[in-house]
Amino acid sequence: MIVDFDNIPNQGKVFVFPSSRKFYTHELTELNQHISSFLTESDLKNEGVTYAFDIRYQRFIIFAVDNTVQNLSTHFYNTLTQFIQDLEKKHNVVLLDKINVCYKQGEFVQYKELDEFKNLVKNRGVSKKTIVFNNLINTKEELEYDWEINITDSWLGRLLKK
Repeated sequence: MIVDFDNIPNQGKVFVFPSSRKFYTHELTELNQHISSFLTESDLKNEGVTYAFDIRYQRFIIFAVDNTVQNLSTHFYNTLTQFIQDLEKKHNVVLLDKINVCYKQGEFVQYKELDEFKNLVKNRGVSKKTIVFNNLINTKEELEYDWEINITDSWLGRLLKK
């Protein structure tokens, strides 16, 4: 069952899928409908858990799951992965690569392959004040406090020291 994102407990499981490009406005409506249908019509509803989703910065698809009552099955992970792969094909984006870097440049979110980002650091295109996204977070609480972080607080901070 889909619930409001705020109704997922802080210890609920979170999955962040960064898009290799910003979604266009017309795609956002379609994405919202597609994700809602997936969560209500797929056999995930038999998992007995509640789900929420959000699309942030027109770039990040975020799923939250209240798994406090029961653990998520392998079937859940496989089904979610297949759905995300289908979205990648449909929208011609990359969503499953968590090694590439998303960061803020002013009010805009940028997505760079790691090698490109290293070059930005080398050429001083980013600084110690740059905000990066930690897409490897696991819980809703981490989404709130540890997702958008200063580069010096992330593993990318070590690139600044070279």
